[in-house]
Amino acid sequence: MSTTKALPVLEPEGVMPCCPPLTERPMSAEESERAAKMFKALGDPVRLRLFSAVASHEGGEACVCDISDVGVSQPTVSHHLKKLKEARLLTSERRGTWVYYRVEPSVLTAMGQLLTNTSAAP
Repeated sequence: MSTTKALPVLEPEGVMPCCPPLTERPMSAEESERAAKMFKALGDPVRLRLFSAVASHEGGEACVCDISDVGVSQPTVSHHLKKLKEARLLTSERRGTWVYYRVEPSVLTAMGQLLTNTSAAP
């Protein structure tokens, strides 16, 4: 007699593109709010460096121990990583004493779609 129970598989919460490409149509108020949060989070040089370090790290994720050397104190690194998570640009997972960060592929896709010029000729 088995006592194992099958658990449902939860789909990860995907990040939907915040807005259509800038050249497609004017943004709505809601779309501009979402895009502004993303750009505001990336508007700080330390945050941009942290985001880039995670995005370019081998395997698509980085331990905080591998990316914290950005010229500011550890509490400041934690603050900036928190802001990037609040903007839904990074996700994190605690493994033992370390936290691993990753940029979901849908985030990069959404950012790319926003800045794509759909009206430009190839």
